[in-house]
Amino acid sequence: MRKLFKRNGANPLSLLYDEFSLPKAIRRSLNLILLGNIFGNLHGIICGGGTTAMVGLANELQAGDLAFGLINGIPQAAALLQIPFSVLVNRTHQRKKYMLTLGLFSRALWMLFGLIPLIVPASPAQLRLWTLIFLLGVSSCCGSVINVCWLPWFSDLAPLRLRGQWFSFRDMLVAGFNLGFGLLVAWMLDTLPVQTRYIVVFALGGFLGMLDMVCFGFCTEKYSDPPRRLRFRSVLKSIRENRPFCRLVIMWTAWCFTSNLCAPYLGRYSINEMGLSFMQMTVFGTAAAAIATILVMPRWGRTLNQYGCRNVMLFSTLATSLTDAFYLFSVPGSIWPVLLRNFLGAACWSGCNLAANSMQLSASPDEGRPSYIAVFACITSLAGVALGTLCGGTLLETWESMGWFTGGLDRMKALVIFGVVLRLLVTLRLVPPLENDREHTPREALAAAFGSLSRRIRR
Repeated sequence: MRKLFKRNGANPLSLLYDEFSLPKAIRRSLNLILLGNIFGNLHGIICGGGTTAMVGLANELQAGDLAFGLINGIPQAAALLQIPFSVLVNRTHQRKKYMLTLGLFSRALWMLFGLIPLIVPASPAQLRLWTLIFLLGVSSCCGSVINVCWLPWFSDLAPLRLRGQWFSFRDMLVAGFNLGFGLLVAWMLDTLPVQTRYIVVFALGGFLGMLDMVCFGFCTEKYSDPPRRLRFRSVLKSIRENRPFCRLVIMWTAWCFTSNLCAPYLGRYSINEMGLSFMQMTVFGTAAAAIATILVMPRWGRTLNQYGCRNVMLFSTLATSLTDAFYLFSVPGSIWPVLLRNFLGAACWSGCNLAANSMQLSASPDEGRPSYIAVFACITSLAGVALGTLCGGTLLETWESMGWFTGGLDRMKALVIFGVVLRLLVTLRLVPPLENDREHTPREALAAAFGSLSRRIRR
């Protein structure tokens, strides 16, 4: 990727497309998908369960730990609808139609979130909180169609060998935009009047999400197989017989479960218990993560192309497993645990996500890929992210009611220890059996990495 940037100052994407001799219509569509992904990620900075905006709104609506876990888990539980949506997409070949109807409506609903404290009465108690949960549920259900449309759409447009480099470039670009936009959102949350801050922020988030959907309205639709009526039972049988795909589903589900035991609550802990402001959380959270992603994504992309997805997954998950442990050294007012966890965590997580995306596409056949992706997203989101988040919230509230873990080792730090141990066990047990798309073993890849490092040190 670095060579692409250096060569005559040309557009790196154009050079990448030239390498694969892509026609003009495909290039334009891939660029629009890239633009849509940028808008979608900016939308996610505001409109996500663990974002600073959602933490602030949940605090204003007096959500407890379990309710906050429910807010984080609902979008993941709604992934169950991706299975019928995938069958519908396979049968009708109407991706653009669904993105511009259900997807657009899903994103537009977010513009109402900031109005909840203004238009919903405070009595009876919890009415505002349940209004938030209801709107989130409707938006998440309608938005389930997005994933089963855009990722197969991209894979039908992009050749297999182009995808890793394209994702690497996309993630670097997205990280750069996230850096500036995250600071803007934090500034608005800290400086705008309390009565209007959430109205403005969530209106902006919903608008950006709508722009994401609009970009797909101008893309060329291409399908690798003709429309057909799939029998979902036969699809499930095909998936069960696809051992590399099943191993990936099991591993990623377990990884998501252990990662989300405490991760969604760390931002809230930083604001409520450690006393950090929205701007501090953005600078040492979103901004630090964006800088780390920009710095390491080219190296992850080259490592993946040279040594294979499994080796990248192994190294990145091992390192990521330890990053939450920085919170064990947190005290009120401290920023270093937040900075180190987000900077190093994003550097490692970017490798995990790159490997997972590449393995997901390579392990699913062209025929029926939307169904494979839907099943993958459904299982990992529901049994992984949603269940892990709810279990984490349940543990926090249970420990609080029982009076456990007070003093220096509070209940959040106890949950961090529990999550770190489980993540290490999942990595060591479930990653090595995954299929690798290169001949290199983890030991060979590690030896090559240390050899390269030692040569640089000697020079």
